[in-house]
Amino acid sequence: MELVIHTAETAPDGARQVLDGIAGDLGFVPNLAGTAAGSAALVGGFDALRRAAGSTGIDPVDREIAGLAVGVHAGNAYGVAFHSTVLARLGVGEHDLTAMRAGSPPAEARHAAVYGFAREVTVQRGAVGDKPVRLLREAGYTDEHVLDLLTECAFATMVGLIDNLAGRVALDAFLQPRAWSPA
Repeated sequence: MELVIHTAETAPDGARQVLDGIAGDLGFVPNLAGTAAGSAALVGGFDALRRAAGSTGIDPVDREIAGLAVGVHAGNAYGVAFHSTVLARLGVGEHDLTAMRAGSPPAEARHAAVYGFAREVTVQRGAVGDKPVRLLREAGYTDEHVLDLLTECAFATMVGLIDNLAGRVALDAFLQPRAWSPA
């Protein structure tokens, strides 16, 4: 399905205010948000989930690792490029980025637990077994943190659904160096 990447000027009335809010937060409207803006309901839900995921107490690196794991295991090229870019800016090394983009966990145990949990959420459609949760708890995660991490997984899933429905949303220029395609 070919979807239009809207701007605040071209979006339907109910979506314009949401795009303005996203631009206010980020300094621009990412192409994924512009694509979601074809529906005021979708872009509103996208923005609400984006804000909810960002408001958790989860470490930003852990949150981005979860998003990257969901992207890889859902075949979401936009999400993988986005989370890879952010993780590189947060100081995650190329070795770990390469491993995660190939479907393997990063080296550090806590990050591997986050990656494994997010992978299982995606692959098992939420029916996560005991081991991924146990590994998160061993890494210091509480039940609240696990649920907060699920919020990021839900947001990353929404991004993947939009990207996949659109047949791939064009990457913003800042994401192009981290382009990715499913194997």
